[in-house]
Amino acid sequence: MHDAPTVTVIILAAGQGTRMKSSLAKVLHEVAGRSMVMWTVDAAREVTSDERIAVVVGHEADQVRAVLPPGIRTVTQAEQRGTGHAVLLALEEGLGADGVVIVVPGDTPQLRGSVLKQLADIKSNSEAGVVLLTASVDDPTGFGRIIRDPHGEVERIVEQRDASEAELAVNEVNASVYAFDAAALRGVIGDLGTDNAQQEMYLTDTVGFIREHGGVAAMVGDADDSLGINTLGQLAAVDAVMRMRINEELMEQGVKILDPARTYIDASASVAPGATIYPDVYLQGSTVIGEGAVVGPSVFAVDSEVGAGARVWYSVLREAVLGPRTEVGPYASVRKGTVTEEGSKIGTFVETKNTHLAEGAKVPHLSYMGDAQIGRNSNIGAGSITCNYDGFEKHETIIGEDVRVGSDTMLVAPVEVGDGAWTGAGSVISKNVSPGALAVERSDQKEIPDYAAKRRPKANDT
Repeated sequence: MHDAPTVTVIILAAGQGTRMKSSLAKVLHEVAGRSMVMWTVDAAREVTSDERIAVVVGHEADQVRAVLPPGIRTVTQAEQRGTGHAVLLALEEGLGADGVVIVVPGDTPQLRGSVLKQLADIKSNSEAGVVLLTASVDDPTGFGRIIRDPHGEVERIVEQRDASEAELAVNEVNASVYAFDAAALRGVIGDLGTDNAQQEMYLTDTVGFIREHGGVAAMVGDADDSLGINTLGQLAAVDAVMRMRINEELMEQGVKILDPARTYIDASASVAPGATIYPDVYLQGSTVIGEGAVVGPSVFAVDSEVGAGARVWYSVLREAVLGPRTEVGPYASVRKGTVTEEGSKIGTFVETKNTHLAEGAKVPHLSYMGDAQIGRNSNIGAGSITCNYDGFEKHETIIGEDVRVGSDTMLVAPVEVGDGAWTGAGSVISKNVSPGALAVERSDQKEIPDYAAKRRPKANDT
């Protein structure tokens, strides 16, 4: 057995990905809420340190650099001359001087760090100049084929555009993941030519060159774990694989997910053990779900927090913080800046924005609360609105503790309702209400006798 190898990882992320039919660089497309290239970087971090990881950038280079962690080095491939040229540029900058050089495409988000470690270990414990990761697939279309000699040894890799009919029938394909001996790679990289259909320097050609001077080994992996993404259809398929991995891990930790196939949780989201997730739930960004919380069905939450024991269903949360045992929904829109404390409620067809609900405060039905402070145990009647915008600026409504706001009350900000006060249903409150007072603003009700009888002849005329 050899000592643990020194590992350098070169991530190829310079391509445009024309088959994606998108102006966005391929490696920036997201899988389970994280860019493909960052999934690959995280896998690389499991086998080596940041200073030994390099990302080759080209198309939309600045945007790709922007998503990378500060310690990750980049190499610029200004002219797209193939994967072999990309690796050559990285070597010319001093990367991979010794040990094992792993080359991996930036569009394999499902590739696990454990697979890279296994490849590095195989390379370190063998005399082979390169170890390939391959996969057997039912439909090899679009992938390079692994061509073996009569003894079953890897002879070469042939790209689809350059393959013969017999070679196209091979279903063992190249995953484009390699563990090279650094010296062997440096010894052949300069021999790459462009005599092929794409007139590019193929990294795959190094396999044939290395075979002439030493051994080539292959590790057959799982296609779901290793094959790259070239189309939006493949992106969706890999996204489903990654989300299922996330869901399975959460369930192992004690999260109850009723239908994992209809639950969409980003890698950056956090769900505590004991939580229950119903179908059609989307947890995105930095969303955190507390212990014992029940979320769904049909909840979209982005960059939000749901406290322990809270209940949210048929609702949308955007940059909101819900305290313990808060109840939200159904059909609530909880917007940025909403903060609720323990036992509060945002109910059916309620919208809130930049609003604080103190402990036990409730907005049960058909209301809009914007730029508001709602005190402890206060209740907002159905159909009430804070009129917070005067056409130029937003203004605040302050509602004290134990307040009862009558149904269909318009609170014209800036305005304050004191502790224990009441407002009459249908009132427009534009002045401060004293603590304990009842504020009523209504026109006198008028009644027109025999109105229906007077209208009846006109109705008969029509």
